[in-house]
Amino acid sequence: MVNQASMTGESVPVHKSEGSYVYAGTVVEDGECTVCVESTAGGGRYDRIVKMIEESEKLKSTAENKAAHLADKLVPWSLGGTILTWLLTRNVTRAVSILMVDFSCALKLAMPISVLSAMRECSRAGITVKGGRFLEAVSEADTIVFDKTGTLTYSSPRVAEVITFGGRDEAEMLRLAACLEEHYPHSIANAVVEEAEKRGLLHEERHSKVEYVVAHGISSSVDGEKVLIGSYHFVVEDEKCLIPDERVFRHLPKQYSHLYLAIAGEIAAVICIEDPLRAEASQVVEQLHKAGISRVVMMTGDNERTAKAVAEKVGVDEYHSEVLPEDKAAFIRSEHEAGRKVIMIGDGVNDSPALSESDAGIAISTGAAIAREIADITISAEDLYSLVELKRFSDALMKRIAWNYRTIISFNAGLIVLGALGILPPAVSALLHNASTLAIGLKSMTDLDTEESR
Repeated sequence: MVNQASMTGESVPVHKSEGSYVYAGTVVEDGECTVCVESTAGGGRYDRIVKMIEESEKLKSTAENKAAHLADKLVPWSLGGTILTWLLTRNVTRAVSILMVDFSCALKLAMPISVLSAMRECSRAGITVKGGRFLEAVSEADTIVFDKTGTLTYSSPRVAEVITFGGRDEAEMLRLAACLEEHYPHSIANAVVEEAEKRGLLHEERHSKVEYVVAHGISSSVDGEKVLIGSYHFVVEDEKCLIPDERVFRHLPKQYSHLYLAIAGEIAAVICIEDPLRAEASQVVEQLHKAGISRVVMMTGDNERTAKAVAEKVGVDEYHSEVLPEDKAAFIRSEHEAGRKVIMIGDGVNDSPALSESDAGIAISTGAAIAREIADITISAEDLYSLVELKRFSDALMKRIAWNYRTIISFNAGLIVLGALGILPPAVSALLHNASTLAIGLKSMTDLDTEESR
């Protein structure tokens, strides 16, 4: 049993048999294997991920500071207006009145202050942003891509349901399963033991010596009866245990992983294991739709059955299952080719290429170190509502920047016109210009109005 969540994002360990592929950077949780190396250092999947990230980073160009660029472009026009006014009027006072007014001060001061203020507010909300251009990207994005495991889910398996056969008691079956599994260093075994503890079930030693069957499960004896717990392959196919109720067995919940418990050659219970969804996941997706995100996509390394069940619960617009790291990055490139701006949210090594490829990569604070390093934004792992707050902060910032542009250009243009007409003397023009620059700068330092962006 191999835990390959770091590469594929699958929430539970995967059974590997002879001829299967295993990836460097994954962990053997149970059993043993002999590996034939096909790709040496530099050619493995992890190395390709790093290479993809490096290439993607090279393609990312730093966006020009639009405000500074505009301010620089307006300087020749201001000088030209001053000279033209003097040539037409031969009035030095009018010409100097125009010279006293400049767009550069307010434009170059207000915009960076607005961005820094927004980043400060994000930080207070548990959101770390590496630069203002990523807030702009979040505001303009129309597609958001979620990784499933560790992002939409908690990445910690737990018991969802215990289905019993032959009229057996559910609590007793869980107690017996926990009694066997407490010796087993496995994430699913831990989930069974934790569920028994949560229900207050004491699972004292009732069984004889435990026999571990490599990569399959456990075999033991309780009250003189042989007890097995493990995979379908082990309990049903290898040990030929009988299925007491075919109808119920055929309709086991497909969205869960199944752990089979057999007593005296007959299936006694099936324990359903899930990687629980974050409680707020569906509400967050709904609020992101309302905030202007037109397309919410889920991508996961899990199988089609699990992916479909999660997608239906969360309410995403589309989902992709059994994807590898390069598949996620390729999807984002295809979105870019279609003219869309994309946000990517993930937490693992397998998400890193996609985080790098996106317009704004968002990592979960408890995720892999490489994901946090590559990501442009990091949010708290406590809940996903930070994403909604991030969207509101971004939209509010862009509204403030737009307001700053309109106010600065219109007010200073008015001062220039009044100066050219001889209504405002140079001293008054200078006073009003500098006062407006100071006022707009102070306004840009205040908290954003996120209510208006709801």
